[in-house]
Amino acid sequence: MSDKRRPGLILVLLALAQLIYALDLNIVFVALPEIGSDLGFPGQTQQLVVSAYVVLAGGFLLLGGRAADLLGRRRMFVLALVLYGLSSLAGGLADSAGVIVAARAVQGVGGALLLPATLSLIGTLFEEGPQRNRALAVWGGAGASGLTLGALLGGVLTEHFGWPAVFFVNVPLAGLVALAALYVIPRDAARTERRRFDLPGALSVTGGSTLLVFALVEGPELGWSDPLVTGALVLAAVLVAVFVAVEARSADPLMPFRLFRNRSLTVGASVTFVYMATFGVLPYFLTVLLQSVHGYSALQTGLAFLVPSLAIAAGTQLGERLATRTGTRATLLAGFASGAAGTAVLALGFDADAGYGLLAPGLVLSGLGQGVVWTAMWIAAATGTPAREQGVANGIASTALNIGNAIGLAVFTVVAETGTEGRTGAALRAATADGGSVVVLLTAAGMVAGLALALALPRSRAARAVDGGAGATPAAAEGPATAAASATRATPATLNAPGRSDS
Repeated sequence: MSDKRRPGLILVLLALAQLIYALDLNIVFVALPEIGSDLGFPGQTQQLVVSAYVVLAGGFLLLGGRAADLLGRRRMFVLALVLYGLSSLAGGLADSAGVIVAARAVQGVGGALLLPATLSLIGTLFEEGPQRNRALAVWGGAGASGLTLGALLGGVLTEHFGWPAVFFVNVPLAGLVALAALYVIPRDAARTERRRFDLPGALSVTGGSTLLVFALVEGPELGWSDPLVTGALVLAAVLVAVFVAVEARSADPLMPFRLFRNRSLTVGASVTFVYMATFGVLPYFLTVLLQSVHGYSALQTGLAFLVPSLAIAAGTQLGERLATRTGTRATLLAGFASGAAGTAVLALGFDADAGYGLLAPGLVLSGLGQGVVWTAMWIAAATGTPAREQGVANGIASTALNIGNAIGLAVFTVVAETGTEGRTGAALRAATADGGSVVVLLTAAGMVAGLALALALPRSRAARAVDGGAGATPAAAEGPATAAASATRATPATLNAPGRSDS
C-alpha cells in the first residue's frame, strides 16, 4: 500500500494514540475511591495516582520531542505505546499504593514520548494546507473530547469490572495501535546529524516539578512545617535553579530561553498552563460532587460526563472556524469569556440539594469555551517559531499544559477540603459541595486571567484589515489565520511548516 493511499489509516492511528493519551489524564478519577479503599490510600494522597502521571509527562515532554527528531518519529511512537501497554498492565496488577503510583509515573513518561512523536508524524506525513488542517482537527477533537470521555469510560469499567480495568483497557489498545503503526506508518528516514540529549535539564526540571506537587499534596496531611514538606519545597526550588543554569550554559539546551522572545509562544504557553489549571481540574471536582455528595455510582458519574464531552467536541470545531475567520487573539478571548461565564454558572449546581439539571447549563457553556480555547491556544504556541524549532515550541507549551494540571489540581484540592475536617454525614456532604463551589468560582476567575493573557497577543492582520476598512482580498484576509490554522486547527503545534506571525 503506497503512502498516498493510506493517509486515512495513518490519521486513525494518530487520533487513537492521542485519545489514549487524553483518556489517561482523567480515566482514573472515578476509580479513585475504589483504588483508595482497596489499596489503603488516604483521601488527600489519592491525587498522587493522577499527579504522578501528569508531572512525569510534563517533565519529559521536551526530551520526548527531541527524541522523536533524533531517533525517529515512528520508532518513538511505537516505543511510547509499548511503554504505555506495559505500565498499564503493571497498574492493573498493582497490590500496593507504591506500585500503582510507579506504574502511573511510567505511563507519564510514555505519554511524554507519545505526544511529540504523534505531532511530528502529522507535520511530516500530511501536506500543509487543507489535508494537514483536517488531520489536526481530528487529532485535536480526539484529545479535547478524551479529557472528558475518560471519566465516562472510567465509570463504565469501574462499575462493571472494578478499578483494575481502567488500566487493563490500555494494554490491547496500545498494543494494537503500535502493531498497526509498523505496517501503516512509513519507516523513519536515515539520519546523519548527531546531536546530544539534554538529560541533566530533563532530570532537573522533572525532579523539581515532582517535588513541588508532592509538597502541595502532602502539605495539608503532614502540615506545612513538616520537614518532609519543607524539604521537598526547598529541593524543588534548587532543582529548578539547576535547570535554569543548565539550560543557560548548554550548547544544545532542552528549552532554549531565546524562544520566549516570541510573544505568541510565550502567551500560548502561559495560556496552556492556565487552561489546564482551570478547565482541566473541573472533571475531578465534578466527580467528587456527583459521587461523594450525590451518591452517584461510577457508571452514573461517567454517563453524566456525556454532556460536557459533546460540548467540548463542538467547541473544538467552533474554535477552528473562529480562528480562521477572526484570528487567534479574538478566538481566545471568546473561548475564555464563554468558559468563565459557563463555569460561574456551573458553581450554582455545586450544592448538596441541587440536581444534575442545575449543572447542565454551566457544563454546556463551559465545555464550549473549553473546546474553543483548546483550538486557539495551540495556534498561538505555534505562531512565529521557525520550522526547525516547532518541536521545541510544542514541547514548551505541552509541558506548561501538564504542569498546570498537576499544580492546579493539588492547590484546588487543598482549597476544596478546607472546612470539611471533623464533619460527617449530611454536614460533610454540604461542606464538600460548598468547597467545590468555591473551587469552581476560583477556576472561573482563573479563566478571566487567561482572557487577560490573550489580550497580550497581537491582533491578526485579517482583523486589522476589517477594522481599518482596507477591503482586503480573501487571500490576504485569510493569510495569518489560515497559517495559524495550518499550525493547529484545534491542536498542538509540533509542525515542520514554517512558522508565521499573527502580527
